[in-house]
Amino acid sequence: MLTVREKIAYGLGDTASNIIFQTVMMFLLIFYTDVVGISPAIVGTMFLVVRLFDAITDPLMGALADRTKTRFGQFRPYLLWLALPFGIISIMAFTTPDLTGNAKVIYAFVTYTLLMMAYTAINIPYSALGGVLTDQPSERVSVQTYRFVLGMLGGLIVASGTLPLVEYFGNGDKAKGYQLTMTAMSLLGVVMFLLCFSGTKERVSVPEGQKSSFFDDLKSLWKNDQWRILCLAGLFLLTGQVLRATLAIYYVKYVLGLEEQITLFITLGMIGSILGCACAQFLAKRVCKIKAYISLQLIAAFICVISYFIPKEQVVTAFALFFLWSFFLQMATPLLWAKMADTIDYGHWKTGIRITGMIYSAVVFFIKLGVAFGGAFAGWLLAYYGYQADVEQTETTKQGILLSFTVYPAFGSILVAWVMRGYMLNKAKVEQIHFELNGKTS
Repeated sequence: MLTVREKIAYGLGDTASNIIFQTVMMFLLIFYTDVVGISPAIVGTMFLVVRLFDAITDPLMGALADRTKTRFGQFRPYLLWLALPFGIISIMAFTTPDLTGNAKVIYAFVTYTLLMMAYTAINIPYSALGGVLTDQPSERVSVQTYRFVLGMLGGLIVASGTLPLVEYFGNGDKAKGYQLTMTAMSLLGVVMFLLCFSGTKERVSVPEGQKSSFFDDLKSLWKNDQWRILCLAGLFLLTGQVLRATLAIYYVKYVLGLEEQITLFITLGMIGSILGCACAQFLAKRVCKIKAYISLQLIAAFICVISYFIPKEQVVTAFALFFLWSFFLQMATPLLWAKMADTIDYGHWKTGIRITGMIYSAVVFFIKLGVAFGGAFAGWLLAYYGYQADVEQTETTKQGILLSFTVYPAFGSILVAWVMRGYMLNKAKVEQIHFELNGKTS
């Protein structure tokens, strides 16, 4: 059994990661369009191109982590080595240099690329660390629950603090405000990564004598059919989630006409996310994790669709539905990440090769690809519906923002529920695999 202290230490790593991840989801598009002055179509394309580059860096990082051997372990050292570089690059990405035209686009492209590379380099080892803290299936949901409750705490910091800090630090200069706000948040993130490093211990290791090449790992990975299902689920889930989260600010500002309530709106969403994550372990102990996950996705999709029909005058209802969507969607998140650890055991049982870093990196790639598609679709849809920064939008544009914020994200959750029908690693199967890997018979 892991101590609560170690679970909290592990979760602090996701608090640090989410300070960046949630900032990118909620504020990077509007930072680029309304502060830097880049067109939403260009930003959307940039989001997609950079994420496609992750198709190369993610599996390479996973393979590198799997082959890392230090006195600190396989995965923990990366938290120590990369915390400060990640913080510095995050500040660079939210800095607006005195550039014009294409130079602004090039700077944004380069710094965003570096940010995603740094995120890959630290987040994949961090995610894989969750799979080696314990080999007990019953503990995995608990570990991921702590992780995502504390991770969403990072999101809460971003949601509630970003715009007030931008105003405070910038004093009317949004460019300066964003830069100094990200400086403060990055410093906090660096400290949390270091606390995660110092407070955790790796207990599950690669089998003695296992030797495999990068291409052997890829072959083993492809034979893992349950991994493929999680990849598709991650792709569809994050496409819809990021589309909705990215457009939340635009929805409140232009559809509801309540720019002064943006911080309250996204903060309520983060509170819903935290409460949802906190309930995941309670749910997993009483209901089949697979059935629960599918049901939560369908509930989230239903809430998205219902939100389309809420008149803009019914502000309380609109806010409440966003809270409920966040609650039910994020209740499913620890269940998904616990399943990733189960697919590592499944792959080891099926092929004889244990590739923790590779599996996490591959699933994370599809999750990040979903982030890319969600962000790209947000930019493209804004451009398609005629969005212009900081002006009164036409009724066509407002209707487009409303559709893109409500109905379109629902398709992501529906597709997740559909692909998860083929997932078979229920409690009994996972216990059987665990026993057999330890030389026992069920």
